[in-house]
Amino acid sequence: MQLFTVLHKSTSGSIRSLVKMSSATTIYDFTVKDAEGKDVSLEKYRGKPVVIVNVASQCGLTNSNYTELKELMEHYKDKGLAIAAFPCNQFGGQEPKCELEVKNFVANKFHFEPDLYGKIDVNGKNAAPLFDFLKHAKGGLFGDNIKWNFTKFLIDQEGHPVKRYAPTTSPKHMMKDIDDLLKN
Repeated sequence: MQLFTVLHKSTSGSIRSLVKMSSATTIYDFTVKDAEGKDVSLEKYRGKPVVIVNVASQCGLTNSNYTELKELMEHYKDKGLAIAAFPCNQFGGQEPKCELEVKNFVANKFHFEPDLYGKIDVNGKNAAPLFDFLKHAKGGLFGDNIKWNFTKFLIDQEGHPVKRYAPTTSPKHMMKDIDDLLKN
C-alpha cells in the first residue's frame, strides 16, 4: 500500500493539519491486528456487508450499542452481515481493558461475539490507517474526526464505505440502509 501526505490549508493559507492518506480504495486493502495480535486481512469480508465500529466498555452508549449490534447481526446472519469492533480508549479513557477482557466482557454480558480487533486510536497521529481511510471516505458533520465511541461505518459488499453514523445513532436505524445494500 502506497502512502502519501496531504497538507490541508486554512482559508488564511496556513497549514492547519497533516493527514496521512493511502492509495486504498476499499477496506480490502487493509490488514489489521485481531484481539490476539495476529494479522488479519479485511479481504475476509469480500462479498459481505460490514459494520465497522469503535467500541468502549465503560461508555454510556455501551449497553444500547452492543445490544442492538447483536440484534443486527442476528437479524442479518443469513445475509452475511459482519460486525468489526475496534476497542478505543481515546474518549474519556472508557476502554481501559485489554482486548481479551473486552472480548470476555462482550461475550459474558451481551452474549455477542463480533469480530473483535486490537485496540487502536481513531484520531491523531497514531490513528489506525483503516480509520483514516474511513474518515476520509465518509467525513463527519463537523469535520472528519471521530467524535466519540460507537461511531459506525456501513461498508458495502465491494468494500466501499457507504455511510457513517453518529455514536448516538441506534444500530437499529441502520436497517433500512443494510436492506438497501442487500437488494443490490
